[in-house]
Amino acid sequence: MLWIKAFHIIFMVTWFAGLFYLPRLFVYHAACDDEPGNARFKIMERKLYAIMTIGAGLTILFGLWLLFGYHLTTLQTRLWLPIKLVLVASLIGYHFYCGHLVSVFRDDNNRRSHVFYRWFNEFPTIILIAVVLLAVVRPF
Repeated sequence: MLWIKAFHIIFMVTWFAGLFYLPRLFVYHAACDDEPGNARFKIMERKLYAIMTIGAGLTILFGLWLLFGYHLTTLQTRLWLPIKLVLVASLIGYHFYCGHLVSVFRDDNNRRSHVFYRWFNEFPTIILIAVVLLAVVRPF
């Protein structure tokens, strides 16, 4: 199970690298006012979203493997795990919303300012802190 946990962490880092960087690209893209820059951001966002989706899928796969590899009855008596799973579910929703935003920028339909994306960029940081604390400290 340690190999599975290691791969889970590796792909989680890959996924989070994308979750941190893609919204930052949105910040710069929203402030971009030239066509070559606009085209460049579209390519970068599309490719990054594809890579981070692979990372997300493998993170979830190895996470489920870990979840079902351990005795579920033992884990069900602890409150930290359901809270962590809800946070991960919200992160998956955030990931798909990022995919929607990639489409919005691709179609030149962005109506939000770079300030919105600066705030939007903070969400994965908050979730990462909470999930790591829950998984490591297991306070409940």
